[in-house]
Amino acid sequence: MKMDVAQATPGAIASDVKTMTYIEAITEGLREEMERDERIFLIGEDIAGYGGVFKATKGLYEKFGPMRVIDSPISENFLVQGAVGASIAGLIPSPEIQFDDFISLAVDGIVEHAAKMRYRSGGMFTCPMVIRCCYGAAVGGGLFHSQANQSWFMHCPGLVMVTPSTPYDAKGLLKSAFRGQNPVLYYEHKRLYRTIKGPVPRGDYTVPLGKAAVVREGKHVTVISYALMLHRSLEAAEKLAAEGIDVEVIDLRTLLPYDKETILESVEKTARAVVVYESSKTMGVGAEIGAMIAEDGFSFLDAPVRRVSPPDAPQEPFAPTLAEAYLPDANRIAQAIRETVAY
Repeated sequence: MKMDVAQATPGAIASDVKTMTYIEAITEGLREEMERDERIFLIGEDIAGYGGVFKATKGLYEKFGPMRVIDSPISENFLVQGAVGASIAGLIPSPEIQFDDFISLAVDGIVEHAAKMRYRSGGMFTCPMVIRCCYGAAVGGGLFHSQANQSWFMHCPGLVMVTPSTPYDAKGLLKSAFRGQNPVLYYEHKRLYRTIKGPVPRGDYTVPLGKAAVVREGKHVTVISYALMLHRSLEAAEKLAAEGIDVEVIDLRTLLPYDKETILESVEKTARAVVVYESSKTMGVGAEIGAMIAEDGFSFLDAPVRRVSPPDAPQEPFAPTLAEAYLPDANRIAQAIRETVAY
């Protein structure tokens, strides 16, 4: 049974909907949350009058003013460390990391302070914030504008990490992120900004954190993915349907904590698993998920868990031919699924 990605999200879609791009849904989510809670403010490089390098904050400076949409110095460390202080003081900051490639400059604030604040204070302090970060290849960005570094943070207790695949989820997950008490890394795939469209309710709704979605039901193999790789996995599933291979596809949506229950329920049904992700193969997102399936779902398996990912290279090359070879496409994903089913 094929399901549209937007239809797989929890809750009924309201009758008052608008077809939006991924980035338009993010902008609307920011606007609605800032209207709902005056403690929320945005800070980042060129996000005010310019509207951000990808225009995610377009129009928000004009609506909310310079105290709530703030241009910052070019310093990721300052953005996050300052946000930690503002959060402890009772505000809800949302710093924007322009590119994931530069998040390393903010690791101390994210890992040593934001993630540990509740733990180190015995619950006396929380550190709610939403760190928006764009990432991902397939845009010709080359070495320093295409990285996908989520796996760096997946073993950091105290953080929540989400990466939506659809406009519906982009808005709903963003709203949930602003309403919690934990620091959230909200990862936006730049390739999806204007290439993906879908129905988005105009009113208020949320998508729960920590819950995956089965976006395509199948019986022969489970494919677990997210963001751009989810869409390529769905394309591969359609190719394989013509060959009689029925693929179930799971959109993780939340990477930390990820939804083990949904994954294991699916693998129990299909007896095979393929994890498709956008980061280096070794120690990447799929390495953790594959290990979990092998540990907790070994008795379900009729074939080894297979990972499909870029190679262990520093990042996507700039040369178009090399970039094409670097990132898994639907054909590579489909071949990995065929081999898993035939094992």
